[in-house]
Amino acid sequence: MKPSPLLLETIKVEDGEIYNLPYHQKRFEESRQALFGINKNMDLSAYMTDRPARGLYRCRIIYNKEIHTIEYFPYIPKKISSLKIVPADIDYAYKYVCRDTFNTLLKENSEVDEIIIEKGGLLTDTTISNIAFYDGETWFTPKTPLLKGTMRAKLIEKHFLKTRDIAKEELSGYTQVALINAMIGFKILNHFKIQT
Repeated sequence: MKPSPLLLETIKVEDGEIYNLPYHQKRFEESRQALFGINKNMDLSAYMTDRPARGLYRCRIIYNKEIHTIEYFPYIPKKISSLKIVPADIDYAYKYVCRDTFNTLLKENSEVDEIIIEKGGLLTDTTISNIAFYDGETWFTPKTPLLKGTMRAKLIEKHFLKTRDIAKEELSGYTQVALINAMIGFKILNHFKIQT
């Protein structure tokens, strides 16, 4: 029998406060229901009682049918000053622990700090974040990301982000790019140079 795949949630914890917990909780429950048919709710906060009281940490929860491990790591952001669009046919609808495909793509494109994955002719995500582009009036995020991130979900719900299909040929119509994930929030990059 094939072992159940391991998934993870990466949750921001700063000075003991858990960020965006309802969005992580929702994805956790939806993933367990879709992949394992489990409808029993587990309150993530009840398992995060030993979180550090001071400092900025990345809480890493590994689970499948049950929670396997919860660990806390001091958060050090990845420095990103160069981006490249790379076509790849990746399926990452759930936040799996195994990231071999992403790691291989990064290794194959080591001349840049991060890549934007193009799937089916449309831009999706980087290997560590959702993305958004600014057209001078509105921030747009790809309608079909590889992974529906928790911060992306929050910003869409608050009407800060709108969704649309974005092709690399349309990038000249945008003036800024931002990365979005649980740890960095919404981070506008101070450049707009993307290799295609």
